[in-house]
Amino acid sequence: MSKLKCPLQSLQQGTWFKLICGASFQHLPAVRNLTLAYTLAGADCIDVAADPAVVEAAREGIEAAGRIAQTASPLLMASVNDAEDPHFRKAEFDPNRCPPDCSRPCERVCPADAIDVHGVADRRCYGCGRCIPICPYGFIETRSYVATPASVAPLVLSRGVDALEIHTQPGQFEDFQRLWRAVRPWVDRLKAIAVSCPDRADTLDYLRSLYRLMSPLPYPVIWQTDGRPMSGDIGKGTTKAAIEFGKKVLDSGLPGHVQLAGGTNHHTASKLKSLNLFNNSLNFEELEKKQFPKCPSAAKYIAGVAYGSYARSLLSPILEKLEHRNGDSTLYLENHPDLLWSAVELARSLVSQHKPSR
Repeated sequence: MSKLKCPLQSLQQGTWFKLICGASFQHLPAVRNLTLAYTLAGADCIDVAADPAVVEAAREGIEAAGRIAQTASPLLMASVNDAEDPHFRKAEFDPNRCPPDCSRPCERVCPADAIDVHGVADRRCYGCGRCIPICPYGFIETRSYVATPASVAPLVLSRGVDALEIHTQPGQFEDFQRLWRAVRPWVDRLKAIAVSCPDRADTLDYLRSLYRLMSPLPYPVIWQTDGRPMSGDIGKGTTKAAIEFGKKVLDSGLPGHVQLAGGTNHHTASKLKSLNLFNNSLNFEELEKKQFPKCPSAAKYIAGVAYGSYARSLLSPILEKLEHRNGDSTLYLENHPDLLWSAVELARSLVSQHKPSR
């Protein structure tokens, strides 16, 4: 097996690709099928909700990919939060309050097809919040939840999780510290720790304080720069904030790997290349020969990109076709080769932007 197929080496080489299924997304068939397609397409990491059933669905997708083709397994990452965070919420409303003549703009704007006449399908909703301001009656609210320290150990010990991602933001140091005390005993069992944070005036100082708290680690931390959360499917311009924030952290010299998220889409890789922030100018053979330190003191380029809403929306037409076959929403993608390989081809069109040419 080529060294390039090792997920952790992809981080070091700057060719890392992560699929974000969604920290609140719990639609098990979709998680399994997205994981299957993106694993076959060469993804390095699959990020899922810290829900045992969701983790198991993603693990099944990875295993199914291994039965179909000789492919490397991506890291399976679970996302947790130290305090309230927009990634960890669900929309909800009472459909009985809706006037019969309502044009239902919430249903049209929902990217997860989570809203219908019965209200919000809880497991489909991933908390993007687009439905909230568009409701003409202000009926839609959100329900948030926070990871408990007691929930961390079972994920690591019995659910096959390879990595954890902690969502935080400036001003939450004590909350992060509380969660970190629960994570710390399991660090050596994991292969990676990621910290996801939005861009604020004091973000760099905050990240430095987190680095001091977490050090030493047996591997470099992944700084996920969450530019414009859950917006990659909206349009071309959403990737700008993610890149600007990534460069800000990169220029700070903060030790670890910098990985973009939040608003990433099909234009992200080309924009990174144009700004010389992408270490993908080498071809496959040159990258194989190049030596990379295991623990860089500070990143010199963007190590990778995570794709969430855009990656899911790219495959949603195929998954909708699958769901409509025989009216069954639990169908396995691998049992329908025509749809499977169409999905893999689409996924590969995104993943391949981050992989060196042979």
